Amino acid sequence: MNDLASETMTATSKPLGLDFNTPALQRKRRIRALKDRVARWAVSIGGMAVLGAITLIFFYLAYVVLPMFQGASIDSRESVSVAWLNEAAPPLLLTLEEQNQVGMRLDQSGQVQFFDAEKMQPLTSVQLPIPADARIVSIAQDQPGSNRVGLGLSNGQVLVFQHAYKLSYPNDVQTVTPKIEYPFGEAPIVLDAQGGELDHLSLSLNSGTLMLAGSTGTALHVLSLGREENLMTGEITLSEERLALPQIAEPIKALIIDPRHMWMYVINGRATADVFDMRSKTLNGRYKLLADATLEVSNATPLLGGISLLIGDSAGGIGQWFMVRQDDGKALLTSIRSFQLADSPIIQIIPEERRKGFFALDANGNLGIFHSTAHRTLLVEPVAEGQALLALSPRANRVLVESEGQLQRLTIDNPHPEISWSSLWGKVWYENYDEPGYVWQSTSASTDNEPKLSLAPLAFGTLKAAFYAMLVATPLAIAAALYTAYFMAPVLRRKIKPVIELMEALPTVILGFFAGLFLAPYLENHLPGIFSLLIFTPIGIMLTGYLWSRLPESVRLSVPDGWESVLLIPIVLAVGYVSLAMSGHLESWLFDGNMRLWLSNDLGINFDQRNALVVGLAMGFAVIPTIYSIAEDAVFSVPKSLTFGSLALGATPWQTLIRVVLLTASPGIFSAVMIGMGRAVGETMIVLMATGNTAIMDMNIFEGLRTLAANVAVEMPESEVGGTHYRVLFLSALVLLAFTFVMNTLAELVRQRLRVKYASL
Repeated sequence: MNDLASETMTATSKPLGLDFNTPALQRKRRIRALKDRVARWAVSIGGMAVLGAITLIFFYLAYVVLPMFQGASIDSRESVSVAWLNEAAPPLLLTLEEQNQVGMRLDQSGQVQFFDAEKMQPLTSVQLPIPADARIVSIAQDQPGSNRVGLGLSNGQVLVFQHAYKLSYPNDVQTVTPKIEYPFGEAPIVLDAQGGELDHLSLSLNSGTLMLAGSTGTALHVLSLGREENLMTGEITLSEERLALPQIAEPIKALIIDPRHMWMYVINGRATADVFDMRSKTLNGRYKLLADATLEVSNATPLLGGISLLIGDSAGGIGQWFMVRQDDGKALLTSIRSFQLADSPIIQIIPEERRKGFFALDANGNLGIFHSTAHRTLLVEPVAEGQALLALSPRANRVLVESEGQLQRLTIDNPHPEISWSSLWGKVWYENYDEPGYVWQSTSASTDNEPKLSLAPLAFGTLKAAFYAMLVATPLAIAAALYTAYFMAPVLRRKIKPVIELMEALPTVILGFFAGLFLAPYLENHLPGIFSLLIFTPIGIMLTGYLWSRLPESVRLSVPDGWESVLLIPIVLAVGYVSLAMSGHLESWLFDGNMRLWLSNDLGINFDQRNALVVGLAMGFAVIPTIYSIAEDAVFSVPKSLTFGSLALGATPWQTLIRVVLLTASPGIFSAVMIGMGRAVGETMIVLMATGNTAIMDMNIFEGLRTLAANVAVEMPESEVGGTHYRVLFLSALVLLAFTFVMNTLAELVRQRLRVKYASL
């Protein structure tokens, strides 16, 4: 009996006619398990591939960027004793031409010797037409790259010549042919009519006018020489004008003429500079160049472009000075930045011909390589023992050193001297600027201008665009997500949510095109209406809600739950229509017919048509679907048991939303905001077409901006591969990548903390 009962119970414990261990079910389970493993491996491999790709991108960007921050290096060769050098007089000038094939040496006897810069063998020799009763007592060079030289003679005359190099290719072999030219004739120019020795000399050619300045003791002699050439006969006519300037009380050390012929700097005494205004022929002021009274100026040279002065002192320091216009309109010679080579007097400073860098040599043979704008010391290295003379090639990649009858050739590797942390992120005092500032100006009319590659205004513009976009998008998207997921009727939600998410499929180039060509001019012409719309729309919605609450209950109950928002559509449209229709009347009543001029003239607020307001509206529209979709899913995923439990305990729907639903969904909402911000920071096309791309640092909502992403898109096609500009653009991309990585990491940490904090709800 017990056995029968046991068999009966066993039979009834299994569903009749069902067998879960059939071969078909076993095969299905095996296939399902295989699919699970394949999917798990596929997702894992895909995730690792994404992380690997991002890591590779990061390292590639770093690989392109890091060479900018390396210093200069020198490949030195052994000094070569040259026979012809031992027979020549002491040197006055040593130069190299563009191709680094031919060097030029001028000695104190007026002998110009061209030589092979590779083999150090003599090529041609030219004797300058120095009068028999005169000797060379001073020398001056015009702006770097001009190859124009002036020689001050002991009889008060000046000989101006120019060394030129003709490039040819006979039998497909590059050949450089040097020659000497006399642009103002072979006859020396009389500068001091009394015939005194020209201890110091300066010359500058601008628009066909040669300005010569010389000194004999404390006396100044300034001559303006015009040169006109007859196009028919080739005859050259010279016109002279002597300028009378106040005399100098102390012995003169150096003379420098501004290339624009606006200023003349007279270095005198131990460390004093008298600045003369060449237009009014008056003394602008007397300036003390060194704070330490025990030091004195040992060398003074203009930087490329002639705007800045490089002042070397007896302790190895080098200061940069240039004229700065004050608030009252007067220009004053101002100390900008300083460098330190070693502790010996600076005897030679050579500016580069194509960059704002310079080379300096001290009395102990130490060579220093510097860049003025970046305020960067790139290299300090001994290259000679004792006194020496340098020659720098136009490309700044070769240096010749003559010391004690020997020549030494140095190869310089200095590709990116313009970059430093201060030039990228700090305020830089640029030439012709009244004060330091953050400036991005990657291209200029000539190499005389400084590179202005500050990333600060671009980073500021990126954050400014993202801020205004998030200011528009975040409240609208989160409020819409809360209402859609919590209050809206399910039928209406199934229609509204796909429509909003479909907005994300709209190409951003279309939004940027619309914002730049239509929205920007429309906002400019309807500013009062736009601000009226922003003010009266929430007032209209709140007023409608208040009136709705005062209607009879029978009327309110006639509208199904979750459909009340449909009643606001005509209200919002009506408020918008009235606000925009009244824009012209409001502008006439309140702003004398032009709100833009009222903002500029009365409030001092600059207004650009393509500004941050346009970007905020256009990019906010693009970001709303992203934030809305993620936030709505987070709110809708809150367990209904929490909502029903809160309502059952007597909480109102609003209390339940704020104290239960919102807190539980806060990790997802926070993630939505962070993802939206990442989208706004990386947006390119909208800010490219709707901002005007002005790299300025101004939080004014009516001013334009330039973002890092837009800057890369605009300037990458015109940058030289491997150049400084090219690498700075890659640095912009690296900054964007690092910013998004940091923001996403912080967002994940905050999200995890919120999840742990509200997991008990």
